[in-house]
Order: sequence, then structure tokens, then C-alpha cells
Amino acid sequence: MRTSDSLRKTYGETLVELGKDNKNIVLMEADLGNSTMSSLFAAAYPERYFQMGIAEQNMASTAAGLSLTGKIPFINSFAVFASGRAYDQIRSSITIANLNVKICGSSAGLSDYGDGKTHQSIDDIALMQVLPHMTVLSPCDAVETEQMVKAMVASKGPVYIRINRNDLPIVTNPNAEYHIGKMTQIVEGKDVVVFATGIMVQQSMAAAELLKKEGISVRVVNVSTIKPLDKDVLLGYCDGVKAVVTAEEHSIIGGLGSTVASALSKSRLPLEILGVGDCYGTSAENYDILLKHYGLEPKDVAQKVRDVLAVK
Repeated sequence: MRTSDSLRKTYGETLVELGKDNKNIVLMEADLGNSTMSSLFAAAYPERYFQMGIAEQNMASTAAGLSLTGKIPFINSFAVFASGRAYDQIRSSITIANLNVKICGSSAGLSDYGDGKTHQSIDDIALMQVLPHMTVLSPCDAVETEQMVKAMVASKGPVYIRINRNDLPIVTNPNAEYHIGKMTQIVEGKDVVVFATGIMVQQSMAAAELLKKEGISVRVVNVSTIKPLDKDVLLGYCDGVKAVVTAEEHSIIGGLGSTVASALSKSRLPLEILGVGDCYGTSAENYDILLKHYGLEPKDVAQKVRDVLAVK
């Protein structure tokens, strides 16, 4: 059984698999196919693959038109461009009409470590989840990525998925049933619940192991659907705990933390939000350097747990 894998490669391979039987799936790319791995679909079905060049706005508008003919268009680019550069076209042409267009934001968060702030998306969740009708997905590993892509094709309406650039450890049970909106408890615990998304699921699991040595029991929940957020299920995971922490590779403004805080507005549980501060990314020699620089390591999750338990 594989222990880690590429989310990007799994994304492309899953669409190739689904494209065998579903001839309505078409892919559009903004000149980054070898990075987003949409190139795998291009090799298998060149007649259903459209290279749009560095023209994300045109790509989004064209996808809207294709969806009106019954096609299921997937548009692909780096997350910072897929969400930000084409925002007006996504809003005006896709979400207002509630069209069946799927958007892949690849190399999300800080995972494009070498290209710096212009290519790092620490605001894409905020941009996408504010749009009515938009579903926002954030897989934590390759297994969940495969499950999500299959669910995206089966669903109706606009969906945004953010894909990490790097290989990540697999923590998702491949045999577990998946549906959009599902939250999954990864680690059992009774003192604090950590709601995490993306790579911060693995970081939170490691933090739970660190805190176990201190006698602190942490419940880790993977929130891989940011929107729609199942408030009732979320509140259920808060039963019996003393406090709540959220962890995300995204700005603390407008991301998972803000969404959970809103859902818990009537709760008296103390809450700490871990994410990227009010700043841009930067370039580095590797991904781990950035996770350390922005305070997104297991030790940082652990400290947030200690901090929230200290709130009186």
C-alpha cells in the first residue's frame, strides 16, 4: 500500500480514468499542463483538451460556454491564477449562472516554494468560498484527491479544488465512503479538537503525538470541504472538548478558521486559529523551510493547543 503520493499526478490520472466512459469531460489549460498534470488528459484525449495559453480569463469564459452545451469543463492553472486572475469571469460567467464548471487551483498555498509570493495562493479559499453556488474542496492527500475528483464529475454546479504541489503522506482510508461535505476524524481525543485542512491534517496528527507525551489528548478532524460546511457535524465533533483549534495553509483571514469561528459563534468554547498571517509568501529552497518560517509545523499546532487550553 502506498504511503505517500503526488496529488497533482493523481488528479490527472483520475480524470484520464473517468474520461474513458464520460465523453463530456473536457480539460482546459493555461500553459501549465506539465505542472498541473492536465497534460496526462491531453495525451489520452487530445480532441477534448484545449490549450488556452496564459489567458485565464478567456479560459473561464470559454468553460462557461462549453458547460452550456452539456460538457463538464475542468479549467486548470496555479491556484493563485485560477482563483485571482479569472475572478471576475468566474463570478460573472460561472457562479451567477450556477454553471457546471470545475476549477483546479494547482500548487496551492505555499507549496510552490521556489516561485515566491506571485505564485503562492494564501487567499484562494477566501476568494472562492465567498462566491454563491461555489463548492470549495481541499484534499489532504492523493487518496482524497481521487475521491474528490470523482465526486466533482458526479456533482452539478461550480467546484473549486486546491491541489498541493508536493507529495504528501497518505492518511485517508481508501475504502471509506466519500461525499462532498464529509468531515473525517483522523485522531481520537478528548481535550481539544483540531479542525485541519490540506497538509495541516498531517501536521496536526504529528502535533497530537507530541502532546500525548504531555498528557494532552487531541482530536484531529480533516475538514476537506471548506464550503459547504456541515455545521451540525462540526458542532458534534466539539462535544466534550475544552477548546478548539483550526489549522490551515492559508491566510487566517477568510479561510477555514474564519468559517469555523462563524459556525461556533454561539459556542463558549475558546478558539485559536493557526494559518498564514496578514502577509504574502516568499521563495525558499524547499517547502519545509516555508512551513517553518510561517509557523505551520507540528510544534506550532501543538503550541496553539497549549495556548487555547490556557484561556480562562
